[in-house]
Amino acid sequence: MRFFPYDRPYENQREAMDRIHNTLGRGQNVLFEGACGTGKTLSSLVPALEVARERDKTVVIMTNVHQQMRQFVAEARAITREEQIRAVVFKGKSSMCHIDVGYEECQALRDNTRAVVDTERDREQLERRQRELLAESQDGDGSAADARSAVMDELEEIEERLEDLEEQNVCDYYRNNLTEDTDDFFGWLFEDVRTPDEIYEYAEQQQFCGYELLKEGIEGVDLVVCNYHHLLDATIREQFFRWLGRDPDDVIAVFDEAHNVEDAAREHATRTCSERTFDSALDELADADDPRSEDAANVLSAFHRALVETYEDSFGFGDREGIGENWEDVPIANEDRKDDLTLEFLQRYSGRGIEDDLEAAMKLGQELDEQYEEAYREGETATRTECQTLGAAGFVSAWMSESSAEGLYPVVSVTRDAGTDEIYGRAELYSCLPRQVTGQLFDEIYATVLMSATIQPFDVTENVLGLEDAVTMAYGLQFPEENRRTYAVETPPLFSSDRDDPAVQEEVTETIRDAVRMTPGNTLAFFPNYGEAGRYGERLERETDGTVYLDEPGVSVEELRQQFVADDDAVLCTSLWGTLAEGVSFDGDDAHTVLVVGVPYPHLDDRAEAVQDAYDVAFDGTDTGWRYAVEIPTVRKTRQALGRVIRSPEEVGVRALLDRRYSRSAKSDLGKYSVNGTFPHEEREELIDIASDKLKFAMLNFYGGHDAYDSEPPAP
Repeated sequence: MRFFPYDRPYENQREAMDRIHNTLGRGQNVLFEGACGTGKTLSSLVPALEVARERDKTVVIMTNVHQQMRQFVAEARAITREEQIRAVVFKGKSSMCHIDVGYEECQALRDNTRAVVDTERDREQLERRQRELLAESQDGDGSAADARSAVMDELEEIEERLEDLEEQNVCDYYRNNLTEDTDDFFGWLFEDVRTPDEIYEYAEQQQFCGYELLKEGIEGVDLVVCNYHHLLDATIREQFFRWLGRDPDDVIAVFDEAHNVEDAAREHATRTCSERTFDSALDELADADDPRSEDAANVLSAFHRALVETYEDSFGFGDREGIGENWEDVPIANEDRKDDLTLEFLQRYSGRGIEDDLEAAMKLGQELDEQYEEAYREGETATRTECQTLGAAGFVSAWMSESSAEGLYPVVSVTRDAGTDEIYGRAELYSCLPRQVTGQLFDEIYATVLMSATIQPFDVTENVLGLEDAVTMAYGLQFPEENRRTYAVETPPLFSSDRDDPAVQEEVTETIRDAVRMTPGNTLAFFPNYGEAGRYGERLERETDGTVYLDEPGVSVEELRQQFVADDDAVLCTSLWGTLAEGVSFDGDDAHTVLVVGVPYPHLDDRAEAVQDAYDVAFDGTDTGWRYAVEIPTVRKTRQALGRVIRSPEEVGVRALLDRRYSRSAKSDLGKYSVNGTFPHEEREELIDIASDKLKFAMLNFYGGHDAYDSEPPAP
């Protein structure tokens, strides 16, 4: 309890901490589901810090949700008031750089700057030595005069080298890191838990590079708060552990909102290469005075032409005109043969051999990249040029060797440039199996806690992420059951084929209107997509007295949220796949009722089918892919949305699922289309089946029984 910063734990929190402590002490992994009010963060962080202190480990806690990052900082600060820990909050270089340069440029600037500073120090030492020798020679020491002459020769060489170095690009902020006293910075850093923004501002005032100082100060700390990619990206992870001064086995990893790890791992494993990269690579090769450039251009131009022909051949009448600014997939995979892009590439290629030409392109690309590095170091260019040949050749090599590998799905996508109105494409190796990323990570590190309010079913999470020997625990809502009601409202199933039915729309709108009218305050309404949110938002504007707020792509979500919570009789319509569905709390009177309208299945495109097929193969089941890749993630999204309200023991609220597929009574006639059985048992037991025209009476009785109405209750 020395790391627990408050008077006493919540109910079940002490038990969760004990179990997690014992599990981590054995070096095992934990899958931890806890509803709002279970104190998941401290339940995981407190025992992790205790085990780390006992066994000389470092705790790394991660999230991909900004609000949770702020929560971690608040908890870490509270802990430091009780027990001294050294904690840092780490973000990527791009958000902390004072001069806004890329990674390669930054690396070159660091090397140049360090070379200048080291040479200046050498000069100072030689100047000091020559003064000492001068004094000795003036006292009559003949050998000192000879030695001083040699030192002066070295000084002359140093001066010439320094003159050359000072013409190169350097970073003044990093130079100050190397030449000024930074003790005050580190003293300030560990007085409290500092956010990246605070570090940036403090470093800017002192003209230091805060990011580089943070990297230096991170070694041996007790706790690091960071984003997923610091551990999910293999290259970043290797550097990150080096900065920590830790081997993987010295790290305890805590993943918050762990239901998102699957998609995040898939994203980190996916590789893409744009048509414009090939354009730039071919221009680069045309300017290269090297005999290998012809072979390199031969193979890259063939792939480039194949990419263009593949998406051009896919366009039917009017398709080209319909391409927008978002990437749109062109299906190219085939069941019985190579994908269309590979076949087109093989047909178009002519040369001495694809492997030989790619090897020539890779070697030439590496040499060009070194030349760009040197030119930037020497100050010949203002920015560090990226070698496009190296990137394009590496991608084509991976495409030819990996496109048929397990879990990788080849894709071609197209988009329209808003500025030029030009259509261009990209090739992509889409990763279907996240465990190919996470499985290796979990094997390397000491232990892991994966926590979320919606991580069940545990066996699915274990299989998908490649987690072995995990200890599982789940704690439901700890708040009084009498303060909430959860309804499965038997409105018509909103199958995509029925959404345009006027009768369906009328019944759903009337049910939403009833729920909004019976709510003593604000109502949140989540829909399967932004289109449906807009459809019902417009209908509600015509049929309700309160304000209707509509969340749309491109609209500031935080501004919309603030307007909504400042109201007292409003409804907010949004997509369940938007940013308001998780990681955002609506506490107190912000919202009292939450509605999930329909079962929000994702768009089932070829990628989704590829993931299902990969899961079917990997987990030996014909229905496994649908369950693992579609149904369970969809219900998790629904459960996340339900958790936006009732955030404390005192709050009173209604959670309603508007679609017959959620009801227990419809399981027999809807069969596989029913999702009731996908909910965890304890949540399923809370679901109350209710007819759509009865919802208003149930809500009136519930809220009236809690004296929630400020004045007379609305008439049903």
